[in-house]
Amino acid sequence: MIVGVRQKAVVGKDGKVEISSPALPQGALVDVIVLVEPEEQDETEYLLSTEANREHLLQALREIDHSSTYIYVDPSDL
Repeated sequence: MIVGVRQKAVVGKDGKVEISSPALPQGALVDVIVLVEPEEQDETEYLLSTEANREHLLQALREIDHSSTYIYVDPSDL
C-alpha cells in the first residue's frame, strides 16, 4: 500500500530540502516529488506582463478620458 506524506519545507543552502516524518521508515524506498509554489504576481504586474496586455490597458486608459467612447452601467440597474 502506498502512503502519502505531505509536508511544507523551505529550500535551504545549495537548494537542499530536508523532510522528517515518522511515516518514513529507515531504509524505505520512496519517490520524492517537489512542487515549487509560484511567487504571487501583482495584478498590475500581470496586466503589464506582455506587450499586448500593456497596449490594451493603455488604450483603455486613453479612451476613459472621452466619455463618448464608453457606456456607463450602474450596477444597481442590473
